[in-house]
Amino acid sequence: MGKATTAYLLTCAAIGVATGLLIIPMTALSTLTYATFPPLGALTAGAWVIGFVIAMRLIEKPGAAVLTGLISGLVAAPFSASGPAIVVTNVMFAAFIELPFLVTLYRKWGRGLYYVGALSAFVLYALWTVTSANMTAFPWWVVVLYVVGLLASAAVATWLGLVIADRLRAAGVARLARRRAAAADPAPVAPVAEG
Repeated sequence: MGKATTAYLLTCAAIGVATGLLIIPMTALSTLTYATFPPLGALTAGAWVIGFVIAMRLIEKPGAAVLTGLISGLVAAPFSASGPAIVVTNVMFAAFIELPFLVTLYRKWGRGLYYVGALSAFVLYALWTVTSANMTAFPWWVVVLYVVGLLASAAVATWLGLVIADRLRAAGVARLARRRAAAADPAPVAPVAEG
C-alpha cells in the first residue's frame, strides 16, 4: 500500500462511516424479509458494495476498499443483529471489490473490474445462501428471483458507486488521497556545463 496519508485515511473513514450507516437499516430489512420473501431482501444487497466501489474509484489506491469495509463494519456492529460478525462480512465484500485490482497489481483501474469484483462476490454469496442457509425450503421461482435480485442489486450499486465517485472526483473531492501517478519520479536534471 505504500505510505498511507492522513487524507487517504480520513477519506476511507468518511466513506466507511457513511456505508456503515447505510448498512444498518439494510441489514434489518434484509433480516426481516429473508424468512418470508428473500427476493425483497436481495434488492438491498447492493448496500454492501456501493461504499467500497466509491472508495476504490475515488482514491485508486491499494487497501481503500478493505479499510472502508473495516470501518463500515465497526460502525454497523453495535446496531446489527449479527453483531461483530458484520465486520467480517463487510471486509469480505470489500475484499472482493479490491481483488480484481490486486490481480492487476493495482496498475489497471477500468470500470469493468468493479463489476467483476461485485458480481463475483454475489455469485459466491448466492451459492452459499441457496445451499447452506435453507433457501431450498422456498419454491424454485423464489430462489431464482432471489439470485437475480442479488446480481441486479450488485450491478446497480456498482454503477451508482462509479457515478458518485466520478462526480466527487470531478468536484475535486479526495484529490490529496488519490494515487500519485507520475509525480513520484521527478524529471531528470540536466548536468550543468562548466566553462
